[in-house]
Amino acid sequence: MADERRDYFQEGIDLFNAGQFFECHEAWESVWNRSEGDDKVAIQGLIQAAVAILHLERGNREGAESLYAKARAKLDRLPDNFRELAMGELRQSLGEFFKSVRTAKVSSLPPRPQIRRIRVGA
Repeated sequence: MADERRDYFQEGIDLFNAGQFFECHEAWESVWNRSEGDDKVAIQGLIQAAVAILHLERGNREGAESLYAKARAKLDRLPDNFRELAMGELRQSLGEFFKSVRTAKVSSLPPRPQIRRIRVGA
């Protein structure tokens, strides 16, 4: 990714980890529009995961489940360590999160999944 896209991408990660799911979607969309291949798939999956959590927070369980399924289909294609992201860890935490919230009240949702950067070769 070009430096400009990397800045928006990191901004999206920071916003996702801060629980600002609408805002991270906005940051990532500008990157997604200029991406190709697996990068485009990954960013779209991350956007869909963020919006799925947002739908859940707003009480739209059906929309959340639908978008999570779409996100999972994209993120599952990627290796566990993708572009310095712990993608396998994120997939697992998203799965656990959505499994645990299927019957939870919106007011008592568990902590949201986080995206962790990894250093390749470290």
